[in-house]
Amino acid sequence: MTSLGRAPWWWRRTFRESPSPSTTSQETPGMNQQEQEAILVLSLMAAFADGHKDEAERAELKRIADALAGEGVINLAALYQAVLLKRVSMASAVAALKTAEARQLAFEMAVCVCDADGVQSAAEQAFLADLRSALALDVQQAAAYTRQAEAIAAMPVTAASRGENTAGAAKPAAAGYASTRSEAELDSAILNAAILNGALELLPESLSTMAIIPLQMKLVYRIGQSYGFDLDRGHIKDFLATLGVGLSSQYLEQAGRKLLGGLLGKIGGGLLGGIGKQAVSSGMSFASTYALGHVARRYYAGGRNLSTQMLREAFDHLLGEAKGMQNRYLPEMQAKARSLDAVQIVDLVRKG
Repeated sequence: MTSLGRAPWWWRRTFRESPSPSTTSQETPGMNQQEQEAILVLSLMAAFADGHKDEAERAELKRIADALAGEGVINLAALYQAVLLKRVSMASAVAALKTAEARQLAFEMAVCVCDADGVQSAAEQAFLADLRSALALDVQQAAAYTRQAEAIAAMPVTAASRGENTAGAAKPAAAGYASTRSEAELDSAILNAAILNGALELLPESLSTMAIIPLQMKLVYRIGQSYGFDLDRGHIKDFLATLGVGLSSQYLEQAGRKLLGGLLGKIGGGLLGGIGKQAVSSGMSFASTYALGHVARRYYAGGRNLSTQMLREAFDHLLGEAKGMQNRYLPEMQAKARSLDAVQIVDLVRKG
C-alpha cells in the first residue's frame, strides 16, 4: 500500500478534494490535514477492530462520517468507505503521521474508541498492540494511558455520588413512580450535567472527551434510581442504543469534531488555542446530555413503558431544543472548563 505521504491518484481525488472558501478546516498547530485524515482513519479502524459492529452501529458510524464530511475540507465519508472496504492500511495511515504529537494523539483516540463501549475485547487489545508498535510509542507511556482509559471505561455506574443514598433503590416508588427528588432538583441535575459535559469538550485532552459517556450513563442511573429503578450498565447501554446514541460512535463524533476544529491534542503540554476557545462539538455534548437526561426522566416516571418510537421522537425533539440553548449556557461551560483539572479526569468520572 502506498503511504499517505505519497498518495495514489484515487486517494488524492477521494480524500483531498479542494475545499470551498467557506468550509476550510482548522489545522491543529503542528498537525496538517494529512495527519488529521490519518488519525481519523486509525480511529475508524479502531471502531471496527472488535469485528462485532451490527448494522445499526455501522449505520450510526456512517451517519457521523457523512455529517462531519459536510462540515469541513476532509471527506470523512470517503475515509469511512476506505476503511470499511479495506482500501487503506494501518501502515499507510501511520506513515502520514510525521510528529510525535500526532502519533501519540492517534493512539489515544484509538484507545478511547475501543474503550467507549466498555473495556477492551481481545481483538481490540491486539489491534492497539499492533498500532502502538507501528507508531513506535514508548511501551510504558502507552500502557499508562491505556490504564487511565480502561479505568474510566470500567467505572461502575451504580456508585453513590455527591453523598446520594442508594439504599432501597431497587424498590419502585409508589404513586406513579414518583421521584425522590423534586422537579427543580432534577432540572438542576440535568442542566449541570449538560454544562459539565459541554465544558469537557473545551478541553484538548482525549480523555476529557471519553469522560462524557460514563458521566451520561451515571446521569441516567441517578435519574432511574430516583424513580426507584435499580439499573446496571447493560440496561443503560441498551437505553442509549434505543435512542440512537452509540457509545463508540458518539466518542468518534465528539473527538472528530474537536480534531477538525483544531482543539484536540496537546502541543508541549499546553492547551491548544486557550481554554476559552469553543470546540465545535461542545454544543452537541451539551445538547445530547440535556436531551438524554430529560428523556430518561420521562421514561422512568412512566414506569419504562414508552415505545422505541416515542423515545426517539422525544430525544430528537429535546436535542433540537437543547441546541438552541447552547449559546445561553456557553459562558457557564467556558467558566466550568477553566476550573477543571484535566489530570483528575478519572476522579471526576468516579465522583460523577
